[in-house]
Amino acid sequence: MDKEALAHRNLRMAEAFHTPSLMEQIRGAGLRAIAGMPVPPPHSERFQGERILVIRPDHLGDVLLTLPALRRLRAIYPSAEIHALLGPWSADVLAPIKEIDLILTLPFPGFARAESGSLASPYILAAQTAQRLRRVGYSRAYVLRRDHWWGALVAFLAGVPQRIGYDFGDTGRFLTEALPYQAGHAVTANLRLIGSNQGNLPEVALNYPVDEASRLAVRDLLRHSGVDLNAPYTVIHVGSGAAIKNWNPEKWAKTADALRSDLEGNIILTGSAHESGTAEQIAAHMKTTPVNLTGATDLPRLAALLADARLVMGSDSGPLHLAAAVGAPTVTLFGAADPNEFRPWGDPASHRIVVSAIACRPCRVLDWSGDDFANHPCVQDISVADVLENARRALAATADGDSANRE
Repeated sequence: MDKEALAHRNLRMAEAFHTPSLMEQIRGAGLRAIAGMPVPPPHSERFQGERILVIRPDHLGDVLLTLPALRRLRAIYPSAEIHALLGPWSADVLAPIKEIDLILTLPFPGFARAESGSLASPYILAAQTAQRLRRVGYSRAYVLRRDHWWGALVAFLAGVPQRIGYDFGDTGRFLTEALPYQAGHAVTANLRLIGSNQGNLPEVALNYPVDEASRLAVRDLLRHSGVDLNAPYTVIHVGSGAAIKNWNPEKWAKTADALRSDLEGNIILTGSAHESGTAEQIAAHMKTTPVNLTGATDLPRLAALLADARLVMGSDSGPLHLAAAVGAPTVTLFGAADPNEFRPWGDPASHRIVVSAIACRPCRVLDWSGDDFANHPCVQDISVADVLENARRALAATADGDSANRE
């Protein structure tokens, strides 16, 4: 099948994927009925003042993109208690963020990457969670994911009097303030819910904190790995949250070798422990020897490692957002996801995006299980030459910015 026919096929499949199934339509009818039920307000006499709940079920990257909104929320409500309801997989992300007073966690249905349970489990968990939140008592809740009807349902059942989010799918029916969704970057969307002035968005930064203890630990790790601490290094993050996003290991190896021949310093491979096999494949195809740190860094140490990198490269994933948030230039490969919504936040000259020309991207489908991956080559069609060109441009833009700052 030629690329034009393949893209046409994939567009039809993506449209079917995004069309509500019969089960989703039945669920929607049930949610409409629940939304019409009277829910008593919580008993919150124990707390006088503003207590705000922010709901975000996602993983690293999406949570990082909420930071400007959270800081804006604190600026608007300086004396409020602000609590964040997160998945346990993201609690560490907001742990160093001083604008958050308390982090609550629960395994959000649909977001745990290994799930089991009955069809009733999400609704039982929603009722149990709402009961716990009701005992705390909140004056307002923000649902910071546009399609998170489950989080909006929990806030509704908890009797939170002001519930703010997007009028998207089934989410809006549980909100007291349902804003029309406008396409754009996730940072912009999060800020819009908080009521931020949109005029100065290009100046908004993520600014993720890096602690000194983690910097020292990373220096020890690099020293023990044989890295010259006085030489610059480039980081390649080898994996992502979905297999369809990942680039070919042999192409990463060619890219790494080309950069290594152009620039002094080391190539460092990062990833989770279960991605160590991918790192080993990349290393096996390289002519030079990289430093493999997959599984060797927790979140604070990964932030410290990325902060001092000359360049960070990888597929669309949370660590690429983390790299941008700690000030490293990035090159990110995008396929199914939309870079207009999810590209690393910052100056596009220093945060380069690489995509292929196939017409069906972005399909916004990250799980094509049951279909051959070869039918979805949006990432695999990206060439080594394109990645190298964007790497060199990101490095040049960073060097130009450094020179301007020195002047």
